Amino acid sequence: MKKETQLIRTQIPRSENREHSVPLYLTSSYTFEDADQMAACFNEEQEGYVYSRYSNPNVTEFGQKVADLEGAEASWVTASGMAAIFSTFGALLEMGDEILSVQSIFGSTHRLFTEILPKWGIKTTYVAFDQLETWEAAITPQCKILYLETPTNPGVDIIDLAAANAIAKKHNLIFIVDNCFATPVNQRPADFGADLVIHSATKYFDGQGRVMGGVILGSHELIHEIQGFARHTGPAISPFNAWVLSKSLETLVIRIERHNSNALEIAKRLEKHIHVKSVKYPFLKSHPQYDIAKRQMSGGGGVVTFEIEGGLDQGKTFLNQLEILSLTANLGDTRSIATHPASTTHSKLTNEDRLKVGITPGLIRISVGLENVEDIWEDITQALD
Repeated sequence: MKKETQLIRTQIPRSENREHSVPLYLTSSYTFEDADQMAACFNEEQEGYVYSRYSNPNVTEFGQKVADLEGAEASWVTASGMAAIFSTFGALLEMGDEILSVQSIFGSTHRLFTEILPKWGIKTTYVAFDQLETWEAAITPQCKILYLETPTNPGVDIIDLAAANAIAKKHNLIFIVDNCFATPVNQRPADFGADLVIHSATKYFDGQGRVMGGVILGSHELIHEIQGFARHTGPAISPFNAWVLSKSLETLVIRIERHNSNALEIAKRLEKHIHVKSVKYPFLKSHPQYDIAKRQMSGGGGVVTFEIEGGLDQGKTFLNQLEILSLTANLGDTRSIATHPASTTHSKLTNEDRLKVGITPGLIRISVGLENVEDIWEDITQALD
């Protein structure tokens, strides 16, 4: 089946009630036919549901859909994107291990790497996203994981996945990619060698700002290792949220197509605006990694960043003048959203660290929604003017 059909038609087996739409399984535990079956399920000798902290039919369906879409063997679903990231590193790393990561990552992931994992003796070394020739010199015998986002957050820079994979495989590193910005509709990191792919399902998978979730995708072997950690540390998603996310996936492809087209149009117009210093969008020919983006992505995604003349003060003035676009801590919504990364998502970084990843005082990030593109543009231009 094509991906649009697959996302709509993949579902867990129907019950004896022959329901057309998958029901919610709001139960904390499950019963067994006899003591032997109970023991076999608890010891993973037999498939079956035991406890909803471990798994649930709604969770299974959602995870299977994303695995199919990403081209992965298996999945593990969590309560949020950060729960997915922490569970991955918690499961795979031990004291003394090291991570090699690009500097351009989500603010909470940065704090995980610099404030939380060091408590357990796990070190992170940062490298520049666009200087792959320097990466190998930063790899030590203790390095176990290569981690990156592409497009990056919030700079929408593009990293060559095939080249990154070659470095990871040469040094026997687990190659992990946060694919949240692109979604598997626009990009499949596993096709370029990624061992694990992580998503904040809160963003485009839900797409309507309702629920939170995360998902990890990869080989049976790696997911089994993460599963063992997550089952006993408890970052479980609720059945309701998994049900909402699974239903949301039925419209993912058509929504992403509209996000792509709206964002590209807004980016093209911003390039010509007198009050805009610079614009970044993966499918603009002016993007520094345009050729890489076109090679590994089928669409540019829904996020556009641009720098306003006048820096911090003018950036805040712009946000305060918006009438349609929302000011909120999210992206990937049907509703267009504007944020100022320097004072919000990446405010905990030093000014020097922000500048290293392209977060200037006047940088604005727009998550372009599904509204009529003329309405989005009219609101942006009146705020700029």
